[in-house]
Amino acid sequence: MFVAWTTTTQRVDADRLAKGAVEARLAACAQVDGPITSYYHWEGKMEEAVEFRVWFKYLPANASALSAWVHNHHPFATPQWIEVSAENVGEKYLSWVMANSTSAPFQRPKSS
Repeated sequence: MFVAWTTTTQRVDADRLAKGAVEARLAACAQVDGPITSYYHWEGKMEEAVEFRVWFKYLPANASALSAWVHNHHPFATPQWIEVSAENVGEKYLSWVMANSTSAPFQRPKSS
């Protein structure tokens, strides 16, 4: 299973991204949290922004499609997009994610 996140400056945009990805079954679950405060450099200036973070939980087979979907629907020209692989996922939760996502059959990595 993968987890990814992005941020937006408007709650309505965060809710739209979360709901849209789940409706499209690209993510089994999406959560919105915030407001959070972000500090960063952009175009040569120090910036401070109040943002909302959207978390997505999804299967590896949906990674490319979800990334493309978020980038196509995100209000930012350069959205934050970070993906990580979840190493340990509860079996019941993973089964639920698999049942609520569109993807090729999930292949659990072989243990070393």
